Amino acid sequence: MAYVINEPCAGSKDAACTLVCPVDCIHPTPDEPGYAEAVQLYINPAECIDCYACMDECPVSAITPGDMVPPKWQQYIEINATYYKDQPA
Repeated sequence: MAYVINEPCAGSKDAACTLVCPVDCIHPTPDEPGYAEAVQLYINPAECIDCYACMDECPVSAITPGDMVPPKWQQYIEINATYYKDQPA
């Protein structure tokens, strides 16, 4: 199961995780359109390879494996997936 970016990222948007992702599945990055408007960063569940690199890099502990998302943050599984459904290809 893919990793998920949860509530602690909201407002923080520390992009350190984007620099270590080997498959470039975390967006928007600071140099992409929409970064300023985005509430948080998002992991593409279809592209995530479960490598753990982003989880170690996140300074606000916002990233968890999908099957370990705390109950209070379960909605972030869908929030991350929906971000990619709504983006143009």
